[in-house]
Amino acid sequence: MVLPKVLILGQAFNKKTGGGITQSNLFSGWDKDKIAVACTPHLLNDSENEICNNYYQLGEKEHKWKFPFNYLQKKFSSGKINFNQNYSRENAPVAASNTRRNIRTTLVDKVFLPIIKYTGLNHGLSKISLSDDFCEWLHNFKPDIIYAQGQDRQRILFALLLENYLKKPLIFHMMDDWPSSISNKGPLKNFWKKKIDRELRILLDKASLLMGISDAMATEYKRRYDKNFITFHNPLNLSFWKEYQKTNYELGTPVSILYAGRIGLGVQSSLEITAKAIQLVNEQFHTSIKFILQTSEKPIWSHNYSCIEHKDMVSYNQLPRIFSEADFLLLPYDFSNESLQYIQYSMPTKAPEYMMSGTPVILFAPESTAVVKYAAEYTWAKIVTKNKTEELVRAIIDLVQNKSLRERVGQKAKMVAEEKHNSTNVSNEFKRLICSLMINNTSNNV
Repeated sequence: MVLPKVLILGQAFNKKTGGGITQSNLFSGWDKDKIAVACTPHLLNDSENEICNNYYQLGEKEHKWKFPFNYLQKKFSSGKINFNQNYSRENAPVAASNTRRNIRTTLVDKVFLPIIKYTGLNHGLSKISLSDDFCEWLHNFKPDIIYAQGQDRQRILFALLLENYLKKPLIFHMMDDWPSSISNKGPLKNFWKKKIDRELRILLDKASLLMGISDAMATEYKRRYDKNFITFHNPLNLSFWKEYQKTNYELGTPVSILYAGRIGLGVQSSLEITAKAIQLVNEQFHTSIKFILQTSEKPIWSHNYSCIEHKDMVSYNQLPRIFSEADFLLLPYDFSNESLQYIQYSMPTKAPEYMMSGTPVILFAPESTAVVKYAAEYTWAKIVTKNKTEELVRAIIDLVQNKSLRERVGQKAKMVAEEKHNSTNVSNEFKRLICSLMINNTSNNV
């Protein structure tokens, strides 16, 4: 299979974020000299070059803030990023202005940015363009295919400009249902929601191939946009995850429930409810269950619960061992309307990773979410869909007291993960579809 040159817009390769991990696994095995990435500075912070070492930072030459906001916003230089032989970035374009914290930057971060986000002005304060430097970089790479992700208006507009300039087949991959929540506050919310929806529909019309992150998303987008989306979410290297796969379902001393991931919108409330439930179980049944939070920061509310043990994030290579050593893994989503708008059709990157570990998963999320529908169909988790502490208490007790249930859930999760998320099968289909676009495009140009 001759692989085409793919230009990736909007997401760097990494092993720390959901988008970066999923993209890394999908493009695993691609020819390194046939992949290039263009994205904004904040997405390059954790970038790696194991799969790709041809990066372009989209900075002030491509994203220009309009007057007078250009005097307030940080400016990042544009250009190619180089990697040294030890896989670390060097000579990377950085902020063009002084980045030290001072009164000005504090006012911008704490006052200016929240105000413009609330009013919706953030959607129209910058001008998007293809700079001469960027076009030269494109010319040197000569892509055959454009693969784009996007979660804001700027990246939608940039993808449209890029497609029009290169005249190459465009793949657009939706990772979350961000159109439902991109403009839901402030006096201009209806204006921006309609405008961004029109621009997104133009992009969907121009795309040669549309991808979604879940079957539920594909179904919804067929109804909403009348477009066919093919589902691709995180595939797994089975040999990597099988090395530490759980086979023994006896409980540890103390029993541990692990959550590993981010803290913030979409999970914060459910994490605290879980802490309350574990605390109640310990008090009522005289147990000593530990709720381990492996997160970048320890939440402020965690000090109210003696069951919580905070651990720092670890490298991706350590996750198979850590996931299998826990007695249970928690996969939570919040139940608020704001959270549900964003995550309803998402598929967490860690879901197949949790499944493949063989450790029983406790899924605490609204019934309407894609991940709950997936788990319910294939019975790979203990599911709690009511936002009530007592429901979680019953689920935890059930799992702690019932070894056969633990083993049944864990073994089924492993089986489904091997069948549905095998990177060899998923990546081959991913490659086949992309190659077919290049073949069709070549035929059309003959």
